[in-house]
Amino acid sequence: MRARACGSAQRCITTGRSQKSTPRIRTEPAGSPGLERRDLRSLHSGYDEHLSLIRQPRRHADYRHSSGEKYIKKGMAHKGESSPLNGVPEEPDPGQGDRQTHTDTELPPSPGRHNHSEEEEEEEDTDSMDGSGLYSVTEEGERESEGGRGGERERRVKEREGRKRRRGQERTAGAGSSSSDDDEEQDEEEEEEEEEDEQAMEAWLGAELRELGGPVWRAVPSLRAREIGRGAQFVKRVCGARGLVQRLELQGRLERHTGCVNTLHFNPSGTRLASGSDDLRVVIWDWARRRATLEFHSGHKSNVFQAKFLPHSGDSTLAMCARDGQIRVAELSATQRCKNTKRVAQHKGAAHKLALEPDSPCSFLSAGEDAVVFGIDLRLDRPANKLVLVKEGDKKVGLYTIYVNPANTHHFAVGGRDQYIRIYDQRKINESENNGVLKKFCPSHLVTSESKTNITCLVYSHDGTELLASYNDEDIYLFNSQHSDGADYCRRYKGHRNNATVKGVNFFGPCSEFVVSGSDCGHIYLWDKNSAHIVQYMEGDKGGVVNCLEPHPHLPGLATSGLDHDVKLWAPTAETPTSLKGLKEVMKKNKRERDEDSVRHGDQYDTQLLWFLMRHMRHRRIQRTRGGEAGEGDTDESWSSPDSSDEEDMGPDHVQCMSS
Repeated sequence: MRARACGSAQRCITTGRSQKSTPRIRTEPAGSPGLERRDLRSLHSGYDEHLSLIRQPRRHADYRHSSGEKYIKKGMAHKGESSPLNGVPEEPDPGQGDRQTHTDTELPPSPGRHNHSEEEEEEEDTDSMDGSGLYSVTEEGERESEGGRGGERERRVKEREGRKRRRGQERTAGAGSSSSDDDEEQDEEEEEEEEEDEQAMEAWLGAELRELGGPVWRAVPSLRAREIGRGAQFVKRVCGARGLVQRLELQGRLERHTGCVNTLHFNPSGTRLASGSDDLRVVIWDWARRRATLEFHSGHKSNVFQAKFLPHSGDSTLAMCARDGQIRVAELSATQRCKNTKRVAQHKGAAHKLALEPDSPCSFLSAGEDAVVFGIDLRLDRPANKLVLVKEGDKKVGLYTIYVNPANTHHFAVGGRDQYIRIYDQRKINESENNGVLKKFCPSHLVTSESKTNITCLVYSHDGTELLASYNDEDIYLFNSQHSDGADYCRRYKGHRNNATVKGVNFFGPCSEFVVSGSDCGHIYLWDKNSAHIVQYMEGDKGGVVNCLEPHPHLPGLATSGLDHDVKLWAPTAETPTSLKGLKEVMKKNKRERDEDSVRHGDQYDTQLLWFLMRHMRHRRIQRTRGGEAGEGDTDESWSSPDSSDEEDMGPDHVQCMSS
């Protein structure tokens, strides 16, 4: 104890900057026996107070430095005095030496000093997470740390100060006073505009939000009810509890792919997880043990966009689609082998999504950028059957997403390169009447919007009564699928950014209690479905974009992926709910970037379209060259083949697989 006190005292003396002479002490290293108690008694009267601070328990972050230098400097800055130690007067009080205690005795702090340190502790210690259940966006701004994330506002203030300094220099150099007055007026106008923008941003964040109600599920009453036989809905209520969602945290990573992971899908029992990647491989994971049980080549020629277990197939059939437009089916054996993969359909553009029928092990739907929806039945010799060509008027609408209504499997919804959600009934598709559409939904403000808005993903709720759609560089909207044609949205979920990729969205919870989405900022957002408040906010991919979010079918867990080459697993194991620290500033940043991009959207769109066409033509030229060298066995002809499911040539369409 003496060594630590002496060492700290010596270091503090050497950092002092008092203009008056300080008592001389020996210069032995800290903790050496040469530094005696009589030397300490001759120290500055303020040092005893510093020693008392050192001897107190290190409850505050400032005590991490054993010398206490950081605390002293903060005290000087806080008091604004020139004394080297905590603003103590330079002249020592003669009576202070008598109060000096032994270095091996605890030094109780004075009440005033103790209260002051506690006040500083309360002001600065913001790293701890509180357990309150109220996480509104408005309140979050008040809980930002001192450093915070208000970098944008600080940058603007610094720019204004820089302009003022430059004007002062110009006045000194003899510049005209009229120009400086104009600059001052311009700065005032800019400040007013910034204030108006900030007010408008706050109003936008708080608009269309409902009150976040109290927790529906409580642990102790639910456990008691289960013990006496009344807990039939226990698991369902637990998995949909907000308290668990607010405790989600990263559990681990599944690393095997060498490219971006574009798809995740749990098998119906939740014991296996399938992932597909830009590396053209599909991996089947035993996610609980964090190991791959099967890895095989998909047979695709370009990025794998989706891989799904067919229900009631014993996890032996996996359907896949990719950028090359092929729809392939992999047959898996019980001995952890892939027997083969074969092509069952071919789109004339990229195929992004598959839609499974909940009770069918042999039929599913596919949608492609060629605007075609295929119904695929593996029991038929020619599995693919074109159901509909999606159009708006006479113009084809390329598709990014498709989903089957789980409560009525005859209905399916599609979305793509326009702002409309279209619902079809497989039993009565008549393209001569309203292009076969049963219903169309769209947010009212996007119907006449000039911006080229696309739907990147849509999903039905667990009971098919609600439909969730994510728009590129727009928000997420919830529709009632039972409403009539043309009905407006019911809820709006904002704060994320959906621009860089074809981003997914999903419901979370056994009764679709929450909405979950990734973002271009690399975070994962979870909204309370009814109130539209953000209740969870987590850092997802370091690569910057989270695309795929797959909830576990029976547990309150989540698997996510994006531009990183791994799969991340999340579970509600945190001791306290998340504090949503920094959320408000990230939401504002996403909104500002979206507004800035919308201003130059037209030029950007034309540039991206030109780049895409050039790349596509160059890719096709390479494929034709390879096709001439390889002969007639290449599948490039299927891009222009009138029968997209022609499988007469069994070259690349039928691939034998071996487990790796």
